[in-house]
Amino acid sequence: MRKYVSIIVLALLMWSCGGEEFKYSSYHCNLSIDNSTHLDQTLNSALNASSPGVFCKISYSISNGATYFVFANNQGSSSKSIFNAIDERLQSQKHIGMNNGIIIGFGNLSDPAEFYAYDAECPNCFNLNAIPMKSYPLSINNNGIATCSNCKRQYNLNTGGNCINNTGNGLTTYRASTTGANGRLYVN
Repeated sequence: MRKYVSIIVLALLMWSCGGEEFKYSSYHCNLSIDNSTHLDQTLNSALNASSPGVFCKISYSISNGATYFVFANNQGSSSKSIFNAIDERLQSQKHIGMNNGIIIGFGNLSDPAEFYAYDAECPNCFNLNAIPMKSYPLSINNNGIATCSNCKRQYNLNTGGNCINNTGNGLTTYRASTTGANGRLYVN
């Protein structure tokens, strides 16, 4: 009898592992942005839960020795904001996604709206360990669809980054949270 109870308990434990632990990438980009100091309207648009469906691609660039966040949303707005001392300390390794890009925003197909963070590289073409590394960045349209120009796969940003026009992996997702439009963004 004890053997059967052990088997049943073991089966229940295995069944309870429904894959949730594999929902997020094991790669940690450790991005933290305080939009109460940057007051960036492009970033603000994607951090606002009352405007779901707006997604913002975040990367960085270096110009004249200064580092900038680069923001571009799927509604056509773009902007840059210079790193402050706290940004320099927090982003000292300058990891924003696997290859300098993440996409964040609230999906528009759930109530309440769910906050998402995705890597900005195509998960079916990009290889982090390839030598040399080749970039396959995603473009995003105003409907919240990300597209790879290489394989032509499309991903729905509003529904968790699933591939909608072909077979293949869904987008690489990160744990993320925000305190609101002019608040903080954390992506791990």
